Amino acid sequence: MEYLRKEVADWDDEVKCISRFKAFSGQRSDWEPLYVFWRDLILKVARHLHIFIIRPSQVKIWFNRGGLVPLCLDQVLLEMYTAGELMRNVGVTDPASGWVSQILQRVVNLGGLLRPSTQEKLVEDYYIIPALLKEKVLQVVQALSESHWTASCVITWRKFQEISGGLKEAHAVLNHLCEHGKAKYLVTNKKDLMEGVKVSLSARALSGTTSLDFDVLHLIWTVEKLERQLNVIDQRWERSRASALASLKLGNKQVALKCTREMKLASLSREKCTALLNRVEEVLAVIADAEASKEVAEAIRIGTQAIKENGINYDEVELCLQELNECIESQKQIDEILGSNAAGAEIEDEDIEDELKKLELSFVEVPTQTSTSHTRGNAVVAGAQESADALSDSLSNLHLTNHARKDLEAEHAMEPLGAVSNDANREAALA
Repeated sequence: MEYLRKEVADWDDEVKCISRFKAFSGQRSDWEPLYVFWRDLILKVARHLHIFIIRPSQVKIWFNRGGLVPLCLDQVLLEMYTAGELMRNVGVTDPASGWVSQILQRVVNLGGLLRPSTQEKLVEDYYIIPALLKEKVLQVVQALSESHWTASCVITWRKFQEISGGLKEAHAVLNHLCEHGKAKYLVTNKKDLMEGVKVSLSARALSGTTSLDFDVLHLIWTVEKLERQLNVIDQRWERSRASALASLKLGNKQVALKCTREMKLASLSREKCTALLNRVEEVLAVIADAEASKEVAEAIRIGTQAIKENGINYDEVELCLQELNECIESQKQIDEILGSNAAGAEIEDEDIEDELKKLELSFVEVPTQTSTSHTRGNAVVAGAQESADALSDSLSNLHLTNHARKDLEAEHAMEPLGAVSNDANREAALA
């Protein structure tokens, strides 16, 4: 509902809501704008939900407004189907069926034998939006291109379903790719039924399938099976460990020993499974490298043939390659210079910030030094006072006469005063 309010500014307007929720009436020119509104809104909501297969009953839930459903939705969907903007899902050819069934299905689709005759049948079917299907196909091919560097790839049917988003979606995507010659359905039944898809990741169509494709499918199917088996082993090991810990807490050593033995067996099974998985992956890596080398050799062969057909001299090709390398080197040098300038600018900014911090610290240290000097002066005065007191005590201990003691005390007291007067005289002289 929030998305609808964002896309339709006047979605909560009662007057416009009543006019939009009415059924079509009159000539086509009368309800054409209303049809365009609902058609575009259906496409926007489906794209927002990342789906391309819809059901009419589901569409009605999208636009349910307080129990009111647009009366024209069935007519909108029927018009979209008539215009080719919807395609019945039952009309999609099953790639797993035989080639005779696929040809018959296409003939039926072209003849319009599956077109619904009434709106009631239209409501009960799933429908594909071709425009959104094409977008999904591009997303699937892009996802496969990110994990493969060859012109084509082979994946299992299970993996293809995961990328496509489900079974119905996978059938629709594969059917679209097969119609354009960009995919082939693979199936082999050696010990187990193995299904897969070969998809072209380039602009070229697939030429066909080879025995190597089926071998690669078998290897990839084995890898996925081993990975699932590893997950089962890890879960079993975790359960055994939890049971062993619980048994130890309860003091049941026999059960704990049994669970520990199960953990050991699970670890051994995991080691064997991992070793086999690594061997299979190494074989797949060798095959992928060989395919890449083959494509490079094919590209060289095509390039050589094109040079001969166009009468181009090899010296001219060499000269062009040399000029291209020089341009690349020049661009690298420019990038390095720009990078060094940027680094220098950053260093200068850092130096400026350090200098600023030093200045701030110096301003903080000035009052600190002043307070330190005052502290030292007070200490000197206090020391002088302590010396005077000590001298007085010494004189008293020596039992000097009061007159002599007073003379000495007066003489000692005059010394700092004389020093102060001398300092005052010096300051006056300097002034």
